[in-house]
Amino acid sequence: MNQTLKGFRDFNPEIMSIRSEAISRVRKIFKKYGFEELQTPALEYQEVLLGKYGEEAEKLMYLFDDPGGRAVGMKYDLTVPLARYIAQNQNTPMPFKRFQIQPVWRADKPQKGRYREFYQCDIDTVGSASPLSDAEILAIISEVLDSAFGFSKFTIKINSRPVLFAAMKNANIKKGQYNTVIQSIDKLDKKSKDEVSEELLQKGLVKKQVTAVFKAIEKAQPDAYLKQVIKYAKNMGVKNLEFTPTLARGLDYYTGPIFETVVDKPRVGSVTGGGRYDKLLGELGGPDLPAVGTTIGLDRAVDVITELKLWENLQIGTRVLVTIFNQELFDKSLRVANTLRTAGINTAIYPNPETDLKKQLKYADKKKIPFVVVIGPNEAKSDQIQLKDMSTGNQETLDIQGIVAKLS
Repeated sequence: MNQTLKGFRDFNPEIMSIRSEAISRVRKIFKKYGFEELQTPALEYQEVLLGKYGEEAEKLMYLFDDPGGRAVGMKYDLTVPLARYIAQNQNTPMPFKRFQIQPVWRADKPQKGRYREFYQCDIDTVGSASPLSDAEILAIISEVLDSAFGFSKFTIKINSRPVLFAAMKNANIKKGQYNTVIQSIDKLDKKSKDEVSEELLQKGLVKKQVTAVFKAIEKAQPDAYLKQVIKYAKNMGVKNLEFTPTLARGLDYYTGPIFETVVDKPRVGSVTGGGRYDKLLGELGGPDLPAVGTTIGLDRAVDVITELKLWENLQIGTRVLVTIFNQELFDKSLRVANTLRTAGINTAIYPNPETDLKKQLKYADKKKIPFVVVIGPNEAKSDQIQLKDMSTGNQETLDIQGIVAKLS
C-alpha cells in the first residue's frame, strides 16, 4: 500500500527547510533564557503514562505490549516523561530549566491542525513555586511567536485551575467531579455552550449546577497568584495577555495558572498550551517539587507560517548550483564548489558532466535554487566565473572572491 497512515505525514524538502529553521530559532530563544536541552525515549512503560492525563486523553494513547511482553506506550506529551526523568534523577540541581523538542503521538481524529504524530517544543522550570517562573514562560511564548516566527496577531489566553475550582465549589459541584467538568469546559472553543451543558448533564450534574457553574466562571477574576504572574509578565514586555475564565486545559495534572495561545488567522486551534503542575512529580514517585511549563506546537506553527507566507523570502536551502560545462572543466567546477562550501555557502554541484547546460539550468529552476554558476572555456582561461540570478535572469562575470562576496 503506497500511502501514509492517516494523521502521519511526509515532509518535502521545502517544508523541512521551514521546520528546521523554526526549530533552530526556537532553540536559540530557549537557550537565551537559560534552558538546557533534554531528550527522552519514544516509549515509556504504561504505568508511567496512565493516570496522569484523564480518561479522554488516555483513549488517544498508543498502548501495546512489546515483543518482550512489556506493557508500553508511545509518549502522549513531553511533560510526563520529564516528570519521570526527575523522579529517576533526584540529584538534578534545582531549579531545573529544561527544553525538549521531540515528536509525540496521539490516536486523534485527523483534521486541519490536528495530527497523530507531531512535534512539541517544550520549556519547563522544575523546583520553583515563584510566579516569576510562570511569567518567564509567557515571555518566551511571546518572543518565539513574535520575533522568531513573525506572527503579528496572536493572543495568550491565561486562567488558573484554582479560579475554576472556586467556580465549581460555588456551583456545589463535588470535588471528585472537578476534573471531569474541566474536561467538558475545555471544549468550549470547539462546541457551543448548549452542547457542553448537555455533556455535563450526561456526566451526572443537574441543570441548576450547570447554570451555576457557567455563571460563576463568567464572573471569575484572577486570584492573587495569577495577578502576580500577569504583573511580572507585563513587566517582561508581554503585551498580548488576556484573562479568559473559560480556559480550562483538559489534562488532569494542572494545579495553577494555565495558558494557551491562538492566532487570528488561520484557524488551527491553539499553537501553545501549558501551565503549572505542582503535584505530578510526586505522583510518579519522585520528589514533591513544583513545576511550570508550556509546549509550542511546531506543526501548527509551521502551518501558520506556510499559509500566511511569512517566510517566502527566507533563504535556507541550496543557495547556488555549480554547473559542469563539460568533462574537461569538471575539476574547475569542483574546486569552485569546494571554495563556496568552505565560505559557508550552501552549494550543490550537478553530478553528471554529460548533461547539457540547458537541462542543468532547468534543474536549478525546478529546485528554486536562486543562483547558478557557469564556468565555460572562456571563463576558465581568464580565471573568471559567470553567476546567473535565476529570479531575474541577470548574469555577471566575477572572480571567485567576488562570487563569495555576492552570495554571502
